[in-house]
Amino acid sequence: MKIKGFTYLLLVLSAVFFISCSKFDKLVKSSDYELKYTKAKEYYNKGNYINAMTLFEELIPVFKGTERAEEIYYYYAYCNYNMGDYGLAAYHFKMYTRNFPKSPHTEECAFLNANCYYLNSPKYSLDQEDTKTAVFELQEFVNNYPESSRLDSCNKIMDELRGKLEKKAYEITKQYYFIEDWKASIMESSNFLKEFQNSPKCEEIHFINLKSNYLLAKNSVPKKKEERLDNSIESYLKFIDLYPQSKRLGEADNIYTICKKLKDELNLQKNGL
Repeated sequence: MKIKGFTYLLLVLSAVFFISCSKFDKLVKSSDYELKYTKAKEYYNKGNYINAMTLFEELIPVFKGTERAEEIYYYYAYCNYNMGDYGLAAYHFKMYTRNFPKSPHTEECAFLNANCYYLNSPKYSLDQEDTKTAVFELQEFVNNYPESSRLDSCNKIMDELRGKLEKKAYEITKQYYFIEDWKASIMESSNFLKEFQNSPKCEEIHFINLKSNYLLAKNSVPKKKEERLDNSIESYLKFIDLYPQSKRLGEADNIYTICKKLKDELNLQKNGL
């Protein structure tokens, strides 16, 4: 009996689904745009964003230039957002702000555009293009809406995203350092120090920059050695100026002594002595 009851339930649900699909198909084929507009909002309010989006998408060109155009596009952008398609949602929220700059929803859509990139931001070990875009869009929002009630949320999100970018940059720098790619290590450490000047990792990254410069110079051909030794000495002077009490000071001083000795040797060679 239980099996028969379950089978009956499946048949009933299948019939309901078929009838529902049949009604929606008829609605899609209909030329009654007023009915489509009403039904699209009904579907949306019931959480059926697929059907709602299908109808709103058709209605966008139909009502273009009318009073309803703004509302229809607003719903359409939210359909993408509620379905988790944050890439498309970001695009449509952005377009909404451009097409309807005086709408009461413009500020909201500007924030949601940035928030979509935040929601698409992956863990730090993956490509951070969406993270960088999110930071840019959030900063744009802060600049454009300095009195917004959403500023605290923006600042919290930006702090989180910048922390992720900082961790990514730190790991990349360390990776190049450990595989002894001194040129890449110098470049990445320099970029880190420019972008994350207040990071607690700066002392370590400064030292990596110093040591990478030194090891690159030490293993260079004679014609490039002098310039690279000068870079090492410059990196050393920055390090001791910023971190005079560093635990790495002894090793840094040793690197400086070696660099000076190598420079003296180069000068002797130049003078034929």
